[in-house]
Amino acid sequence: MLSLEDITIKAGNFSLKNISVNIPKGKYAVLMGKSGSGKTTIIESVCGLRKVKSGKIIIDGVDVTNLRPAERHIGYVPQDGVLFTTMSIREQLIFGCRLRGYNKNDSKNRALEIAEELKINYLLRRKPYGLSGGEVQRVALARALASKPKFICMDEPLSSLDEDSRDEICELIKTIHQKENLTILHVTHSKNEAELMGEIKLKLSDGQLLGT
Repeated sequence: MLSLEDITIKAGNFSLKNISVNIPKGKYAVLMGKSGSGKTTIIESVCGLRKVKSGKIIIDGVDVTNLRPAERHIGYVPQDGVLFTTMSIREQLIFGCRLRGYNKNDSKNRALEIAEELKINYLLRRKPYGLSGGEVQRVALARALASKPKFICMDEPLSSLDEDSRDEICELIKTIHQKENLTILHVTHSKNEAELMGEIKLKLSDGQLLGT
């Protein structure tokens, strides 16, 4: 379960005030809003990449507001995948595990396991250059899932994909959500995407977070 309790976030001249929401364990929540409305600001705060000025972030009953990103046990898929250009795909998956405290051997084994599950074995020796949009998103999702988190944040995971790749990644995410009973927060500007994916639909408008 994710609870945001009256959080206030400031980023330069931009701010969000007194944002509160509860996402029950195992539910798929989609956060909509126009570009610049603060969607990414919220997801970065949940992941620990941006400090909140006040309020609390609670995950499965634990106050993580002041914990480092690696201590929150959240899988994060940033916008457009954002893979490390100098690492092979195998190294990226291992890195995701090591960051969460896995030892070297367990990290290697888990990297192979998640690569098999997401059908990216053939990419393990490659670096990101030249991968298709769908391949990048599969790798980014695999990296987020490598450490077996129970909560996943995804920032516009489908926005840069062609129609075929978008359908493929949608089905993959749905399957993983159901199989692993993950709690998911998915940011998008697309109403169609929200209708397709979301069990809980939220909208950020004029600094207010509303149910739809």
